[in-house]
Amino acid sequence: MKKILITSKSFGHVSEEPLEMLHAAGCETVFYNEAFDEMRFRALLSDCAGLIIGSHKLSKEAVTGAKTLKIVSKHGAGLDNIDLPLMKRLGITVTNVPAVNANAVADLTFGLILDLSRGISAAERNVRAHEWKYFIGADVYAKTLSLIGFGRIAQNVARRAAGFSMRVLVYDPYITEIPEEFLGFAELTSIEDALRNADVVSVHVPLNDSTRDLIAADEFRMMKPLCLIVNTSRGGVINENDLCEALREGRIGGAALDVLENEPVRACEPLLRFDRVIITPHMGMYSFEAVNQVSLIAAQNIIEHLPDLE
Repeated sequence: MKKILITSKSFGHVSEEPLEMLHAAGCETVFYNEAFDEMRFRALLSDCAGLIIGSHKLSKEAVTGAKTLKIVSKHGAGLDNIDLPLMKRLGITVTNVPAVNANAVADLTFGLILDLSRGISAAERNVRAHEWKYFIGADVYAKTLSLIGFGRIAQNVARRAAGFSMRVLVYDPYITEIPEEFLGFAELTSIEDALRNADVVSVHVPLNDSTRDLIAADEFRMMKPLCLIVNTSRGGVINENDLCEALREGRIGGAALDVLENEPVRACEPLLRFDRVIITPHMGMYSFEAVNQVSLIAAQNIIEHLPDLE
């Protein structure tokens, strides 16, 4: 039996099928998805052949202490919590599940755009506090949405924006032309023009050396005073200190964040002080459909490498 440690809290949450696949392939599965403790994690991983990991950091010490570890299967797309050069040096295969959550994240993104624009969460909080008062928001219809990055999630956001007759500006240094489907309502532009002309900015890039602090003080100064910014990609792409300053000075209209640089959110998090900020708990991929599909593929990635684990 090949021992597989599963630390993703949502693996197999929707159905038993992913776990049944692993067992049928001759795997012994061990779950560790309670409150995370690094030393406990290292001990459990030490004799495992495979790991299905969520968003917690995979430390160098945990990896080097796991002498039988051959494959790490990310339960999701982003690999920023895994030291890929280290994995390569140690000969450990790393897999992920890209794009499966594209509809789920796009739905949440557009939901946050609507919520932030109309003040839905803020108004609901007022009602719970027994304050029945009008909250004047802004229309989304026919406004300008700037997408920073234009991968599958951003393209799905653009499709939703088309239903609201939005003009879509796209900044992505890795594409040279807009796919034909989007011609007529979307156009490529520079990041400067994307930020200056946007009513809403939505960020859809991975976190790496070139995107860390991609949106910081200088970028906030380019935005309209009522511009809204949404981030469902990765914490660290937006400089949170600079975001706080921009909100404090009234240089932007508000922010909706499903991701933070440090998660979970701290009780002292400065962003929590602003009524014009929505923070959700990194829930972009968590639809029933997406979670089940991600679990199935993460399990399949382990099974496909079973011959290497003999």
